[in-house]
Amino acid sequence: MSKSRPHRAHLRSSADLETSYEAIRAGFVSLALEKNRRATPFVAQARSLKVAASDAKSPTDLIKIEEIQSALLTAAGVSDKAAGHLRPEDKAAAILGLVENFLAPAGENFVEELVFRFLLTRGDTLGGSMRNVGGVLAQRKLSRALISSLAVAGTGYRWLHAANNSWTPMTDDDSDIELQLRGLSWTKARRRRTVIFNMTVPFLKNNVDLCLFNCVPEDLQANVGSPAAYVALGELKGGIDPAGADEHWKTARTALTRIRFVFEQRGMKPHTFFVGAAIAKKMAQEIWADLESGTLENAANLTVDAQVASVSSWLCKL
Repeated sequence: MSKSRPHRAHLRSSADLETSYEAIRAGFVSLALEKNRRATPFVAQARSLKVAASDAKSPTDLIKIEEIQSALLTAAGVSDKAAGHLRPEDKAAAILGLVENFLAPAGENFVEELVFRFLLTRGDTLGGSMRNVGGVLAQRKLSRALISSLAVAGTGYRWLHAANNSWTPMTDDDSDIELQLRGLSWTKARRRRTVIFNMTVPFLKNNVDLCLFNCVPEDLQANVGSPAAYVALGELKGGIDPAGADEHWKTARTALTRIRFVFEQRGMKPHTFFVGAAIAKKMAQEIWADLESGTLENAANLTVDAQVASVSSWLCKL
């Protein structure tokens, strides 16, 4: 296999890129499981709210229970984000409206009504967080594949914790670190590499799903504005719904075209790649054409483990 045709390591034709029915079905199941996982804290909160609210003899008594005021505001339809912009008197008015207009008419079932309305607002919050869950799951899968490629090669790494923004050395137990991982860094011979997910590239003025840099994390800040520091850039689309597949590819293709154009203006050509979960026939043919012409250097179907492993190995060797 030629170094300029890395996709040939795992792809023989455009058909290999197409997402199977079985993979789509498994993808929807994964999304359902993730939704349930994310809903668990809200269900637990609702149970706690029901216990605390049960001390009230009437709907108006709820206003006197200090520890449930935040939950009452949620049940009134006020999101956590909106609550941060309201004055105390506005919050009190929202809660009073909830009590008078919805809980009091429920009679002796006011506690159940409160819990239902609390879950209704929390459901909206969950729905918002689920809109990009495909991308989150895709990032986790690619992160794990990169970690596995490094482990197989006996290469040590550090990983960037998304919550505290700190670089953590690898340990013997790396289970589930992809849940909190936003970046990876390793050194092999003279190659110093750092991967960052979901980063706005200053001179592109756009977000890129994955950027591979020729530097260590300590030098990252000084290099993000330098085109010469970029080894590879890629688009990652984890949505599994076939109905949105073409739109995802269109968005990714536009982003990759802009990446190539901006770098070419500076006399550079970093590696570019695409990894997607839902790839229909026509889309697969377009990706294959870009691969064969050299417009795109590598690609993989996220639902095919062997392809993801191949792309990850390629990235780790760049």
